[in-house]
Amino acid sequence: MSADLFRTERLTRRYHNDGREVPALTDVDLRIAPGARLGIVGESGSGKSTLVRLLAGLDRPTSGRVWFEGTQITALPERRRGFLRASVQMVFQDPRSSLNPRMRVGDIITEPLRSRLLRPQLDGLDHRTRLAEVLAAVDLEPDAADRYPHEFSGGQRQRIAIARALAPKPEVLIADEPVSALDVSVRAQVLNLLTDLVAAEGLSLIVVSHDLLVVRHLCDELAVMRAGRIVESGPTEQVYTHPSTEYTAALLAAIPRIRTGPGEPGASR
Repeated sequence: MSADLFRTERLTRRYHNDGREVPALTDVDLRIAPGARLGIVGESGSGKSTLVRLLAGLDRPTSGRVWFEGTQITALPERRRGFLRASVQMVFQDPRSSLNPRMRVGDIITEPLRSRLLRPQLDGLDHRTRLAEVLAAVDLEPDAADRYPHEFSGGQRQRIAIARALAPKPEVLIADEPVSALDVSVRAQVLNLLTDLVAAEGLSLIVVSHDLLVVRHLCDELAVMRAGRIVESGPTEQVYTHPSTEYTAALLAAIPRIRTGPGEPGASR
């Protein structure tokens, strides 16, 4: 059995736009261990979201291969991807666009459980019981199930999206810019919730963010991307304190610092 959770080999994705070929990802080799908390950072357009969509099987590469738990998923037809859909769930950037406004929250959260593709993987999981469990896990009241997404704040809607991702009891949670669409006042609450859930559920976590402070809060491993390639990777604190590339150093230098007073720790220069 493979020791890797995910492995990629020369993973490449190119798009076509107005007759031009646009490279989004080029020859990415990556190994992710079970139980990892990996942050993927870089500027907009660096290939972060493309990479995790390929890991989750939501897109297919132009070339290269992806393995999940030793099974190559690159060429698998959708009808044979039930194990992947059950095991790997995503939380997207903006809950306003990822939640169906015409569906009640209870139906949104249990939607993955009704998938014909996932049902064989879930071994008769009771929908009502699981709905109650995940609502409690994300600190929402039971009556939230009967309401609609527009009745909730942005932070609460992201909690609903997280609950939906947790419903099929995945092994891996991929969060693509999970707090960038939220007010600053609720970002810390959602980040702390993710930290607690990953620990409580024993999840592997992959976080995409342009915000290095978010990744430092959530992740113990870091991969830095630039122009479709991974240019640096390693333990988060090591990359933060001793970056090995000028690009990573420039990203770290761009992190806003709070002015605490002349000469005080944390003061802006």
